[in-house]
Amino acid sequence: MSALFGGVETGGTWCVCALARGPGEIEAEEEFPTGDPDATLARIVEFFRAHPGAQAIGVGSFGPVDLNRGSATWGYVTSTPKPGWRHVSVAGVIRDELNLPVAFDTDVNAAALAEYRWGAGRGVGSVCYLTVGTGIGAGLIIDGRPWHGLVHPEPGHMRVPHDHERDPFPGSCPIHGDCWEGLAAGGAIAARWQATPAELAPDHPAWALEAEYLALGILNLALVTSAERIVVGGGVLKAPGVLGMIRGRIPELLAGYLEAPELGPEIDRYVVPPELGDRAGVLGAIALAQDL
Repeated sequence: MSALFGGVETGGTWCVCALARGPGEIEAEEEFPTGDPDATLARIVEFFRAHPGAQAIGVGSFGPVDLNRGSATWGYVTSTPKPGWRHVSVAGVIRDELNLPVAFDTDVNAAALAEYRWGAGRGVGSVCYLTVGTGIGAGLIIDGRPWHGLVHPEPGHMRVPHDHERDPFPGSCPIHGDCWEGLAAGGAIAARWQATPAELAPDHPAWALEAEYLALGILNLALVTSAERIVVGGGVLKAPGVLGMIRGRIPELLAGYLEAPELGPEIDRYVVPPELGDRAGVLGAIALAQDL
């Protein structure tokens, strides 16, 4: 029988814990709101004490985070705008309380790893996983390993063209205003239209504007990372028709510059939805633990 591993996804809104042997063998799972750090970390520790047996635990965390193993603040959430979570140790607390080895990465890198290994990214050498929900985040897997670089990818805060005549909305990002996240995340949609994405009708003009912003950003990701597949998920992408509009717009924006069929007639197999759904993050955390 294969070994058990723990996975934790600490999202900005929800936290998910799981004990599993793999994606099809989940022994225990629990989801609860992400509250203040002390209460949230205590509940994570309580879950694994109630469900023992893990050989190691992987954590995929909202960020920004410190991924440098040589740093005194490795495993910390760092400069997040989430109230109460700035400069909070996550991995270290879980490791010390449970006396288990802990792997730590971003929540989107974890989701990217899960999709690469078990989901929509199978069979290619590099995968970019994009999530568009309350915020915008992306993770990059190259040759089976999450890419970090200087810190870790934060494409939600890159700049995309902002046509102020078409869209006078100033942006909702508390740090950068009209960065990609400030224009296209779920929070930006709600602030611009005074309605949540779920409340907007499928033919609302919000979706054409949203598809334009997402196509611009996804094309940037394709051009910079040259990932062999881009998996796009998150609550905003569940809106009917949005993915199709994005796929239609990307080749138009590229304007024939590259002769890659994946960015033209085969765009439907290049920009794809996730196969693991909302479980990608916690499954990716389990994959991090397995690799550790």
